[in-house]
Amino acid sequence: MADVTLTIDGIQVTVPKGTTVLEAAGKAGIFIPTFCHDPELSRPGACRICVVEIPGARNLPASCVTEATEGMVVYTASPAVIEARKTNLELLLANHPEDCLTCHKNGECKLQEYAYYYGVSFGAFKGEKHRYPLEDDNPFIVRDMNKCILCGKCVRVCEEIQGNNAIDFAYRGFKAKVGPAMDARLSDTEISNCVFCGNCVAVCPVGALTEKAMLGKGRRWEMKKVTTTCPYCGVGCSIDLNVKDGKVVGVTSTEGDVNGRFLCVKGRFGYGFIHHPDRLKTPLIKKDGQFVEATWDEAIGLIARKFGAIKESYGPDALAILSSARCTNEENYLMNKLARAVFGTNNIDHCARL
Repeated sequence: MADVTLTIDGIQVTVPKGTTVLEAAGKAGIFIPTFCHDPELSRPGACRICVVEIPGARNLPASCVTEATEGMVVYTASPAVIEARKTNLELLLANHPEDCLTCHKNGECKLQEYAYYYGVSFGAFKGEKHRYPLEDDNPFIVRDMNKCILCGKCVRVCEEIQGNNAIDFAYRGFKAKVGPAMDARLSDTEISNCVFCGNCVAVCPVGALTEKAMLGKGRRWEMKKVTTTCPYCGVGCSIDLNVKDGKVVGVTSTEGDVNGRFLCVKGRFGYGFIHHPDRLKTPLIKKDGQFVEATWDEAIGLIARKFGAIKESYGPDALAILSSARCTNEENYLMNKLARAVFGTNNIDHCARL
């Protein structure tokens, strides 16, 4: 593929033909703010916070949908660009709740970050404000449409990644909002086909969508993120455990080679077992009709003796193994070898086949 060379803020950048100005700027280490852009989603060029100045171009084009061309000259921080971005932010803040001190997204909100970066505060524009009721009647996601900036990322991730089309834009003008059909709630199963994967929460740049179970558990900067692998199936999705004071208080997306930032409802919200009081923390074996704690060597030794006794008395086909989709391919291969090479039986099956 042919390359093109353009100049961004005085820096020459060579990129493959078809690259956007935003991507070219990123390659050169030049900052351009974005709200609606996401590298894994389609590019609507809707929020206009990423505008740049290109001499000869009509108005200020959005860098996320403007293709870099040979010899193009781009200014990402000219007076016209800065003024446009500040006005954009002032318009967004005019209808945004002034509750950053108590917002769960404080410290991880792009609107807050850009307002600070450009020195924009509340009060530039006066007018009517939304008073939408808080939607928290489901166990997973809190929706506060008063904080929504209509970037559309939640709509696109639901359509393009999850394939559910559970939400879309409704109404027009000042009344425009995002939600299920008929302006229903996510929990209204007769109308909404939301599966609560939470991918909309992962891409939301502000506090309009938050993880319900994490509310009040700590500020974002108080949590240590520990990247690990989701335990629920053999796909191997990457997740971030959010840890505070030695306790897992939530799961959020991370950049993973297998799943990108996207998860299912179990991977994102099914972490309650970690600190559940009924969780088994050590092997149990039955003695005198009661389960008692044992070491791993004791438990494995007992199982081996029982299996050996059954095989000797009734033959290898009296034994069977049912493997699990939660295991890796390598672990399931070992289960296969255990059945055929050690037990001497072909009685092995897998839950995902049923």
